[in-house]
Amino acid sequence: MRTISRISREIKRQIGLLISRKGDITHIIVGDHQRILIPELGRIRGGTQRLRGLRCVHTHLRYEPLSQEDVTDMILLGLDMMVVAQVNEDGIPGKISYSHILPLAEKGRGYDIVDLPDIGQLNLDFQSFIANLEDEINRRNPVIPLRSKEKALLVGISTNSSKMVEESLEELKELAISNDIHVVGTMIQRVRQINPRFFIGKGKLSELVLRCLQEGADLIIFDRELNPSQLRNLTDATDLKITDRTKIILDIFAKRAVSREGKIQVELAQLKYLLPRLTHRWAELSRISGGIGARGPGEKKLEVYRRSIHERITRLKRELKEIRRQRGERRRLRKKRDLPVISIVGYTNAGKSTLLNSLTKSHVKVEDKLFATLDPTSKRLRFPKEREAIITDTVGFIRNLPEDLLEAFSATLEELKEAALLLHVLDASSPYLDIHKEAVEKILQRLGLHTIPRILVLNKWDLLDQSDKEKILLNFDGIPIAAINPSTLIPLISEMERLLYGKALPASGSINSASPFNKQTVVSSKTIYKM
Repeated sequence: MRTISRISREIKRQIGLLISRKGDITHIIVGDHQRILIPELGRIRGGTQRLRGLRCVHTHLRYEPLSQEDVTDMILLGLDMMVVAQVNEDGIPGKISYSHILPLAEKGRGYDIVDLPDIGQLNLDFQSFIANLEDEINRRNPVIPLRSKEKALLVGISTNSSKMVEESLEELKELAISNDIHVVGTMIQRVRQINPRFFIGKGKLSELVLRCLQEGADLIIFDRELNPSQLRNLTDATDLKITDRTKIILDIFAKRAVSREGKIQVELAQLKYLLPRLTHRWAELSRISGGIGARGPGEKKLEVYRRSIHERITRLKRELKEIRRQRGERRRLRKKRDLPVISIVGYTNAGKSTLLNSLTKSHVKVEDKLFATLDPTSKRLRFPKEREAIITDTVGFIRNLPEDLLEAFSATLEELKEAALLLHVLDASSPYLDIHKEAVEKILQRLGLHTIPRILVLNKWDLLDQSDKEKILLNFDGIPIAAINPSTLIPLISEMERLLYGKALPASGSINSASPFNKQTVVSSKTIYKM
């Protein structure tokens, strides 16, 4: 410390050392009179546990104590400790400050700072201290075995309503669980304007990394889609795995796709998402590769990989075009047979597949998970008057559905345009019923399906108490059902038959604005069929 203090005063620049736990000096850093710049330390932690296994010792020339910037660097880089010595005019080290993270946040912060009047009073067995600190961190959050679930921290940004962000984070948590990720916590930052570089503020980013260290999280999931530069900046700054809502949804679709068509659509969406992010994810591919007899330095591997993705996207689009042609042929044959098509749409996990099973006595896979089924299923539905229709269960919708995914599934969603009737299924037991309804209606509007007659179906009615039922019926013009109980579907079947074949209105639940009946009739019929 005396040596670097003397040299630091002579050259009027800060000097820093990065020291390993063995006592080896791995880096010598020469800064300017105000700060040092710690170099890129690589992706792999130097330590055996969660911290990097390096401590930073550096000088301050203006009698400044350990700064917030020093603490932020310590947290973001995962350093064992940050140590600052204030250098006197004669080049002798004066006051000493050091900081380290805490296993658990105390007094509103997750780190501690110790100030000492001079180096002579520094009495710390560093090896024993850091071993105990890391043991305490790992005792609270054991290191995850390689094949077990990832542990994630969810991050949301609120620019207006905090209720909307909390609901969205709750949904993101369900998405993460559906993707076999263990969620250890959530964090919300309220801002007037989103940070274009890091998405969240630099101070909040430091707090976020600190929580990841304390809670053992190795993954951060943002509730909105990150652009490529934000993803790169966050990964470089935190040295943690970063992903977003869009990637989580794409991963779920990739796992659940069964049919050839579904796999093609998901792969196409994944490649479109990956393409602009190649610079970040494949930085090692940017090296120049030459060869004997080649002109110039050769082509960048990154460019080769990017070109191969473009070629793959072109092939997949060609295959989807053929699938679209085949679907068009099937629709033409259905029109010849004069069979009307009923499509079930709605928010994911609202009970669409359960409703299809109950209406047609089929056995489509049903799970209490988001996007449990992806591939559309069509069944024949027979009405009591010996009339028939084709009923189709489509992929579930969700708020902020990725644009690439919507585009990739255009071949599947084209089926909806041929529907004579839409069944918009809502989970009536959800506290976010109105938000889910609005999200689906926005997607139908984007797809140009808002003009097709539709019935609003209030599913999971059996899970509500009487006061909630009355409140929902006052605000939603829909038919209440319990999809798991076929006996509750009689009003729905009657209304479907009436809209398709023009039968008289039975005593059933209400219909949306496509119904020719007035509001008074609707209210009356709702009262009759409350369950």
